[in-house]
Amino acid sequence: PPRRPGLVKMSSAEPRRFFCTAGRGLEPFLAREVEARLGATEVDCVSGKVFFRAAAGPGELRKLRSGERLFLLLKKHSPLPVSGNKGKMLHEIKSLVIEEPKYWLDIISVWRKLREHEGKTHDVSQEDTLALKRKSEEQTNTASKRQKMEQVRAIVSEECQVEAGERCVAPERRSGQECWIESKTSSEFPSKGSGENPAANEKLSFSFRVSCRCSGAIAKILTSQEIGRAVGIALVKQCGWHADLRDPDLEIFLHLNDIHSVVGIPLFRLPLANREYIKRAGLRSTVAWAMASLAEISAGALVLDPMCGLGTILLEAAKEWPEACYWGADISDSQLEGADGNIRTAGLMDRIELLKASVKALPLPSESFDSVISDIPFGRKFKITNDAQLLPDILQEMERVLRVGGTVVLLLSQDLRKRVDGLTKRAGSDSPEAIADGDSEAAPAKAPSVVGNSSSLAHGVGESFLSSRHFGSLVPDGVYAVGLGKTDAFIYKYRKVSAAGN
Repeated sequence: PPRRPGLVKMSSAEPRRFFCTAGRGLEPFLAREVEARLGATEVDCVSGKVFFRAAAGPGELRKLRSGERLFLLLKKHSPLPVSGNKGKMLHEIKSLVIEEPKYWLDIISVWRKLREHEGKTHDVSQEDTLALKRKSEEQTNTASKRQKMEQVRAIVSEECQVEAGERCVAPERRSGQECWIESKTSSEFPSKGSGENPAANEKLSFSFRVSCRCSGAIAKILTSQEIGRAVGIALVKQCGWHADLRDPDLEIFLHLNDIHSVVGIPLFRLPLANREYIKRAGLRSTVAWAMASLAEISAGALVLDPMCGLGTILLEAAKEWPEACYWGADISDSQLEGADGNIRTAGLMDRIELLKASVKALPLPSESFDSVISDIPFGRKFKITNDAQLLPDILQEMERVLRVGGTVVLLLSQDLRKRVDGLTKRAGSDSPEAIADGDSEAAPAKAPSVVGNSSSLAHGVGESFLSSRHFGSLVPDGVYAVGLGKTDAFIYKYRKVSAAGN
């Protein structure tokens, strides 16, 4: 049998262990951000997650811009061994989660302190705490356990994310990336009106749900529903809680794959990526922030998004770097109207200016902006047509309005990336590092520092690609592969090294 995983020390006087989920390709940005913003240590970056230790309160944790959901880390263990015996595997999974009630009492105490400023109306009450204490002293009451079993409604939730090699076993999808599953009441789980003891119910006021994400080898043997159901029943028996799918006091998150076995508790009900200041959503806020973090925005800088759409990039940049000035342009009246609404909701009317203009002919002086950031449209609603004809004009106009030494940060689809590569000129073709053709895959580069005016990139992976191509006076300074749902995209960074035409 595998060794029992060690428990994470939960002393409230020490830095705590967390992990945060991240969109595909944004893990390096998030790793740099937790280091710079939170002073995090023990940062471990894996596919889809970043683990770290930090002495930070909820206010500081909420400021993370490149992450999706933030969790208090309870356990992190090596992958569970896979066998054909489902019962044995379920037993090992339950042993990963189930602990004495005293352990959960300590966990909930730490969790409550982190949630004190969350404003949650259904927080753990003193009665719940006393119930757990009573349970820790009375482990052998079989009749009570049977009554607690009768409280289970077989409510299990499954949180599924589209990842390479990950299997979503839910029959339907709701709420973005979350799949909820509620099994019908059966003879194994009688309804609440089955004659339970009222005294036992006093111990069941603490509610929970189990969210399970299962991928890799283990997903071929067990479904997330089976795992969540087994863990939920065990928690009811052990701690006397009751399951609540809709509005639980506590959510317990399990992620089992070929890399690790993780148990955590989400700190906030809504994902960090949900921005309260964005009225109409456009580009994913985390990707927009990552793009802005590459632009090296400093105090007093002029920043332009010449195809601003709903203004998400400008909003993320202005919130993070408020001492700069921002301009957004778009040819679409409806997009500008949506951007104006977002800017007003965010209270940034004094920092962001909008104008109606074509990106091919901007009514702006040459070399007047320090940074140009833009999501080149390639979605179903807004898409560039005749790409090969338009892209040279777009890039030349961006180059024209950019100051020497300034940066251009673009978000490109796979197809647009190939077209841009086809437009760029070869430089250093005698170098053994030069790339042979525009269809070569770009390896992602490391993310730069995200605090202040970051003037340097941590070059390394992908540098051969970056050093081989340029467009006029724009020299490549970074390329980063990111995911937009099921779509692959690339963030390109250029730096202007001379006046246009020189």
